[in-house]
Amino acid sequence: MNYFQLFDLPEQFELDLAELGSRYLALQKRFHPDNFAAGSERDRLLAVQQTANINDAYHSLKHPLLRAEHMLALRGIKLSNEQRSFTDPEFLMQQMELREQLAELSAEPDPEQALFAIEQQLQQQRKALLKDLHQALAATTAEQDQLAAELVRKLKFFYKLQQELELIEQQLQD
Repeated sequence: MNYFQLFDLPEQFELDLAELGSRYLALQKRFHPDNFAAGSERDRLLAVQQTANINDAYHSLKHPLLRAEHMLALRGIKLSNEQRSFTDPEFLMQQMELREQLAELSAEPDPEQALFAIEQQLQQQRKALLKDLHQALAATTAEQDQLAAELVRKLKFFYKLQQELELIEQQLQD
């Protein structure tokens, strides 16, 4: 299923999230199962299924990483649940260093300041990767699609690190 077609949106990485939200609400209203309560069992089941599809599509298009994965899947490149190692030693070293910094946060004289510095670094790197991803997906060539897939893989590391950072932040506040 092409989520962009479902929401009648252009197939591009940059989306107007407000427009996506309003189209989501309109589709939810149109296919809400309550609208089919008096209909046949088949109609009710189809409405539930369509609502689930709308929810999945909205969730995927709303989040940049999932949106990029969906765009790549539409182009024949499936990344979901992929187990692939990196061949970029610089990136791997960077990830190891960031993980070490996270592990050593509690030993810092000012852990909150160190946490803030790591968070700023993650945001800066994630922003640069997202910019590169936008450009790669806009090109629509096989070579650029492979580059986009590699960028998505890298971004997954940064999103995972961000989640870990948020957990550490909660622990520090407790």
